[in-house]
Amino acid sequence: MMDQRELDANVKALTKCMGANEPPENALRLLETLKRDASPTEDMLRATRAGVLVGKLRSSKNKEIAAAAAELVGKWKKLVEQEKKNKGASKMASPAPASSPAISTTPAPSAAASSNGKKYEGDPEKRKFDVDGVDLNRTASKGRNQCIGLLYNGLAYRSLETPADVLAKAVAVEHAAHTEFKGETPDYKKKVKSLFTNLKNKSNPELGVSVLQGKVSPEKFVKMSEEELKSEDRRREDDEFEKENMKKAQVPMAKKSISDSLECGRCKKKMVSYSQAQTRSADEPMTTFCECMNCGKRWKFS
Repeated sequence: MMDQRELDANVKALTKCMGANEPPENALRLLETLKRDASPTEDMLRATRAGVLVGKLRSSKNKEIAAAAAELVGKWKKLVEQEKKNKGASKMASPAPASSPAISTTPAPSAAASSNGKKYEGDPEKRKFDVDGVDLNRTASKGRNQCIGLLYNGLAYRSLETPADVLAKAVAVEHAAHTEFKGETPDYKKKVKSLFTNLKNKSNPELGVSVLQGKVSPEKFVKMSEEELKSEDRRREDDEFEKENMKKAQVPMAKKSISDSLECGRCKKKMVSYSQAQTRSADEPMTTFCECMNCGKRWKFS
């Protein structure tokens, strides 16, 4: 059966096929593959928007494509309905452990809001997955589920999106990170923590909004550098700080160091004097200012 990545790839291929006006047989072949091999969960459909994209094909001028799309959407709707019934039955049948307090099966107001499309009505600054009553058991790995929870907390912070929408995006981002960093590696965990920290940064409110609204895809989000994750205001501040420090650093110095390893790009001589200065924030590398003593060429690098 298809996993979320394969489902997303097939739906994108179908969308591209229709957009490029390829022969109807190509679209019908992809629809048949999805019908045969895809049994997505509600979260997978939300994360990939597969239901929405396939649903649009029901109005296709090609009657065969329209019929196949309608049949596929109908199948997926039944799967989601059955999934909800199974979850409800499981909650009713599973008693709370005797050693722990009983867990209420009544959804929190915010969780209930997701079923009727209403926005979150609680305090957006205090949102967390446990406050929203969200079940994080989305994979077979406890570590991955914890990362989904961390991403949920970051995305939900100050957001009015429904818990279902936030969870779907958190699952998609975690999946993208897991794929990008080849599993639960140290780099994967480091990246998830970095994304959480940036999402919780009060000076960067637009980051979470961009991810939740799809302006930044999960795949792009997990590849963004620390510089790219900064807010526009922070970037401007850093640029101004760098310009100011560059001016200070370029004041004539009584003594410069001479390097026998730096080579001038113009004359190729290793007769380069250099000085260093902190032109950006303290956590950034120093800037090195170079001058060739042979031809006078000047340059800098960090």
